[in-house]
Amino acid sequence: MPRILVTGGAGFVGSHLVDRLLADGHQVVALDSFVTGRVANIAHLAHHPRFALVEHDVIAPWPSLGRFDRVYNLASPASPPKYQRDPIFTLRTNVEGTLRALEKAEHDGARFLQASTSECYGDPEVHPQPETYRGAVSTLGPRACYDEGKRAAEALCADFVRARGVDARIVRIFNTYGPRMDPGDGRVVTNFVHQALRGEPLTLYGGGRQTRSFCYVDDLVRGLVAYMEHGSPPPVLNLGNDTEHTIAELAVLVRELVAADVPLVGRPLPKDDPTRRRPDLRRARTALGYRPRVSLREGLARTLAHAQAELAPRRRVA
Repeated sequence: MPRILVTGGAGFVGSHLVDRLLADGHQVVALDSFVTGRVANIAHLAHHPRFALVEHDVIAPWPSLGRFDRVYNLASPASPPKYQRDPIFTLRTNVEGTLRALEKAEHDGARFLQASTSECYGDPEVHPQPETYRGAVSTLGPRACYDEGKRAAEALCADFVRARGVDARIVRIFNTYGPRMDPGDGRVVTNFVHQALRGEPLTLYGGGRQTRSFCYVDDLVRGLVAYMEHGSPPPVLNLGNDTEHTIAELAVLVRELVAADVPLVGRPLPKDDPTRRRPDLRRARTALGYRPRVSLREGLARTLAHAQAELAPRRRVA
């Protein structure tokens, strides 16, 4: 029975990936420091016979964990407010943490998947963004701790492939959403969903003209597993949904689904915030037959239902 390590396994994407791997019959260990991961995301797995949780920071020397066949490295703060709170920690997590994860994969002879990000493309000058595009990223801006940390992690992966023969592959993840997102993570879907459910104005940065391509978490996880299990995959792969929406369109849809009569309130666009973002998925389609299945409307409805269930106990206590 394959034994799999998921760093960041108590996070939003990590916990959904753990669920999928367990459903596929694997033994899974989640390594998480709970800096941004949440116990609630994996509480339902507390007594699962093939699941183990290790609370540990990927930066620190790792405890003995046994041998693994697969290593998914998802450990990193991912939302701007969270990764900018301690930018040096964010950078170290992506560089030192990835180094430790790669060394573990090398030691065990395990296959390795690095969760990188569309932020590697910065505010892109090429649209949509193919894997061959090198990006337009500021090394000095407030997002650099995350953007450059992920780019350095990609470089580490490439060097471990070339110099040490590790089977490592890199996935650039585009805007993902769904149940279990931290209500305070500051990302646009989370902000709109919780503002609408509380009957508050929706905060629209930069007039909402900027675009994103939103991928429901189940579609992403399906792509992650398919990429990891591919026998001869491309070294770098975009995963996401290539249907592009303006942020204003997203706000209107959330407001409609919640049936909330709330206004939109404008704010200036944050520094270095990308104006357009859409993945070129041709490589994923060719290599994996990958196509996202969940529409934005359907995915938001599921996300809203989960958020409402999380808010209900707090309202009863209040």
